[in-house]
Amino acid sequence: MQVTALYRHPIKSHGREALDRVRLERDQSMPFDRRWAVAHEAARMEGASWAPCANFSRGAKAPSLMAINATLDETTERVTLTHPERDEITLHPVRDADALINWVTPLVPQDRALPARVFELEERGFTDSNYASVSLCNVASHHAVEALSQTALSPLRWRGNIWFEGVAAWEEFDWIDRDLRIGEATIRIKERIVRCLATTANPETGIRDVDTLSSLNMLDHQDFGIYAEVIESGDISLGDELELI
Repeated sequence: MQVTALYRHPIKSHGREALDRVRLERDQSMPFDRRWAVAHEAARMEGASWAPCANFSRGAKAPSLMAINATLDETTERVTLTHPERDEITLHPVRDADALINWVTPLVPQDRALPARVFELEERGFTDSNYASVSLCNVASHHAVEALSQTALSPLRWRGNIWFEGVAAWEEFDWIDRDLRIGEATIRIKERIVRCLATTANPETGIRDVDTLSSLNMLDHQDFGIYAEVIESGDISLGDELELI
């Protein structure tokens, strides 16, 4: 097995960034992954603590968000956002929160709760899991969904952190509670990822164009990818081997 792609999502549901290498730290999510999140006006949360995804603007409710790309400058913590319907913008998600909210509000359905506040959560990140996690996606499983959907699909629909190849489709579901060595890091596989409407939106256009959930339901589940916890810190890079231990 081999790592084929690495991604982080600096602002939850607001863009992704491809990486060549990253350092994973024990009991943390991928550095800067979901570090910031845009809470909507109906959110029930106070302060910078983890909260369920229902509190945030996200692709399941606002599919146009899926077409955002993000580039993070780690030194300044400024994020550059692009979208086919918006001018490019560079900002710090917290210090320039008003600018971020103004930029993203036109991309959200106006009859739903609108973006209102920006929160930051270091190390832990606003992952969809209620623990600090990294997500892994199997290239073969992606191709299996393409076959079920009878169309080519962008892997970006799944918003995974670590992509890998070298095993059969869905074999990763058998790894729950197993440890996996990637590069210098070790992770423990925790659970399958249940998918939502965000995956039905095209990452280039932000338009819902493929019913990925119906395709998954043909297999009697709605799962794609797996969540893991980092149990041993270390660097991982494109091309690194994955080994079950």
